[in-house]
Amino acid sequence: QREVASFLTSEALGWQIVPPTVLREGSRGLGSVQFYIDHDPEVNYFSFDQSLIPQLMRLVAFDCIVNNADRKGGHCLLDSSSHLWGIDHGLTFHSAPKLRTVIWDFAGQPIPDTLLADLDRLCGQSDDPTQAFRQGLDKFLSSREITAFQSRVRHLLRAKKYPQPGSGPNYPWPPV
Repeated sequence: QREVASFLTSEALGWQIVPPTVLREGSRGLGSVQFYIDHDPEVNYFSFDQSLIPQLMRLVAFDCIVNNADRKGGHCLLDSSSHLWGIDHGLTFHSAPKLRTVIWDFAGQPIPDTLLADLDRLCGQSDDPTQAFRQGLDKFLSSREITAFQSRVRHLLRAKKYPQPGSGPNYPWPPV
């Protein structure tokens, strides 16, 4: 369900970070199905060049608000159009702070105004129970997880900076 909630969040932001993802019943029960992104598996975050910085800044802001506890280098896929996709969002939306990522490049730096404007719009959508985005969150997440998500969005809007690594584990293992 967190995979689908991550997709809904990516879409509500208009960022197209998470490939289309749906929930389906299968032979082993309920699970998510995600569109396959054709990519070179040898190319990952650790081999990216400077041209991807704007997309990486967007991905990092996304990971902060969904509280991604597992952003590995191999979870950053680059398609043939040089569009950056983030996959593997099963460890997101926990109500306790658990941000673990290999992408700390922007820690303490200002979040671009365009991203803050998108986050502000998302904040309004998550607060309004009549909005489709909020209804989707209600379907896939607990009220505690939604409240924590809203708090993380508001915190980024107030701070206007990417967070610094906190106490505890800040990097996932293995890194790729």
